[in-house]
Amino acid sequence: MGLLTYLILLAFSGLIVGALARLALPGPDPMGIGTTILIGLAGSFIGGLIMALLFRRNGAGIAVSVLCATAIVYAIRRSRGGCLTDPGLGGRRRRF
Repeated sequence: MGLLTYLILLAFSGLIVGALARLALPGPDPMGIGTTILIGLAGSFIGGLIMALLFRRNGAGIAVSVLCATAIVYAIRRSRGGCLTDPGLGGRRRRF
């Protein structure tokens, strides 16, 4: 497998994990696709570290990865002044 193929598959898996993490929390999240991919990759990395430290296993699995990525999305929401159901957009709320 070439390096370009590996990077494309890595970005795709980050997108899937990040999208599932954003879907796990109610309400809109003002994030782009790049941020979603980075959140998914960070969630997979942190989940892999947790599994390696606690259970001596390589790899986290999709459930642990999505759980960690959801925690990252929640932390980003809290840093913006939001809560579990409100993304904390402040005065510039989106209207649908």
